Amino acid sequence: QVQLVESGGGLVQAGGSLRLSCAASGSISSIRDMGWYRQAPGNQRELVARITRGGRPNYADSVKGRFTISRDNAKRTVFLQMNSLKPEDTAVYYCNVEIVTYYTTNPSAHWGQGTQVTVSS
Repeated sequence: QVQLVESGGGLVQAGGSLRLSCAASGSISSIRDMGWYRQAPGNQRELVARITRGGRPNYADSVKGRFTISRDNAKRTVFLQMNSLKPEDTAVYYCNVEIVTYYTTNPSAHWGQGTQVTVSS
């Protein structure tokens, strides 16, 4: 009923930039918070950044000043601009979107399929 399609991952050298996108589609009545998480091998999934429907962001300390989260509500899309990338940013990045569908009254969290980001030193 709901699909999240991510794009924009890849291989980049340290200091480089990447931009991730995540587009939601399907039986969507409304979208609440949108966010990005990441998981490196052997580690737990961790929050990278989230943004409210009104556009208020919050970031993990490790990415503050380097990453920027934004959203286009009309296109149901969330973005993550990643600058000054470091090898420790290497992980699979997942979008997470709180969605109210046509068949529910409360929002539920939906995950994207994940996109690999690899930063070489």
